Amino acid sequence: MRVFGGRPTVLGHRGLGRDTVDGHPENSLGSILAAAQSGLRWVELDVRRTGDDALVVGHYPTLGGAEFVADLTLDRARELGAVTLGEVLDALPAGTGVNLDLKTSLEDALRPRGSTTAALLGPVVVAEAARRPLLVSSFDPAALLVLHEVAPDVPRALLTWIGFPLRKAIPAARHLGVDGVAAHWSSFGPNAMDHSPTFRSAEYSVRVAHEAGLEVVAWCPDAKVASELVRAGVDAVVVDDVPTTLAALRGVAD
Repeated sequence: MRVFGGRPTVLGHRGLGRDTVDGHPENSLGSILAAAQSGLRWVELDVRRTGDDALVVGHYPTLGGAEFVADLTLDRARELGAVTLGEVLDALPAGTGVNLDLKTSLEDALRPRGSTTAALLGPVVVAEAARRPLLVSSFDPAALLVLHEVAPDVPRALLTWIGFPLRKAIPAARHLGVDGVAAHWSSFGPNAMDHSPTFRSAEYSVRVAHEAGLEVVAWCPDAKVASELVRAGVDAVVVDDVPTTLAALRGVAD
């Protein structure tokens, strides 16, 4: 397998986990480094651009609850607690894999293709690939296509939303030409969003994805569901509480 090396892999969601885990706020430098120091081979974090074209780490389109990252200078983003992507990558040990969740901004709709957030990230991941394994994932299929134009050798995964059917996500990822599909844990079985009367098993869907050349990531399962999905064959789980999940998966995934 191209991305995770054929080993079930645990990634910390936004560092050590979503919100605050062990005193570390999500997407903070401390949280991301703590995830790496916990023994994980990979970490996951979100990347956005500021109004002056700096790349910063953050999940939400706002900082401080009210100011849009796309409107801020880097200096103001720093005042509100943001850390740059470059600072995080420089602080992580070489060889630690990084899954970058590429966050398109609304303003990308007004930019030429070669000036979008994805195009801005491209040269960064090309350079970074010499230091570590990388995966760029996004809910925006167009961003994945733009990234490929700039960074053709960097693996990509299509992110799909809560409850989005695997019967649609897996073919979409295959024919976008990406390397993986990253689905919410609820997509692997019956859920409140998908009213199909019958579902394929998680094992079957993962097997089809693998036969199509895709690696499969499940995001935000709790420890119990993460264990079930690893047994179903997923390649990686992105989890909201690294210490708890690692304890549950000890000897099964790393």
